[in-house]
Amino acid sequence: MINKHTISAWVNDQPGVLQRISGLFGRRGFNIDSITVGNSEEPGLSRMIIVTTGDEQTVDQIEKQLSKLIDVIKVDHLSSSDMVARELCFIKVRVEPSKRPEILGVVNTFRASVIDIGPNSLIVQVVGELYKIEAMVELLKPYGILELTRTGATAMRRGDCWMNS
Repeated sequence: MINKHTISAWVNDQPGVLQRISGLFGRRGFNIDSITVGNSEEPGLSRMIIVTTGDEQTVDQIEKQLSKLIDVIKVDHLSSSDMVARELCFIKVRVEPSKRPEILGVVNTFRASVIDIGPNSLIVQVVGELYKIEAMVELLKPYGILELTRTGATAMRRGDCWMNS
């Protein structure tokens, strides 16, 4: 069965690591739905969160290929266990001042926030799981989305474990 999978990779914080990992995906014909990279709790290590689509065999192959790269310290298939995942999205919406209360109702329902107000537009910030962001985008489409940008998912296992498989 083809599903979305979230993989965490702890990597050496070195130039070129992201390029080598994305190159591995490209050479093997694996798709990256999203990838986020940032510092981790360990100095010198970055954490990559990669969301990809495939069956269990494909994800197993991705994990094995990633583990072979020199700068990859640890690979963890997060979606194989209980995890927390979130994404950040900014949505710039065309809005006349008379329609602002209507849009603010949508924003409040989603526990989102307005982070900028222009003469004829608003920028809405929404944080949450993929389905929440998709639902918010769908509700704002009729007003006219001028711009949209997303961070991609960030995630970690629930509980007290660190780098635990």
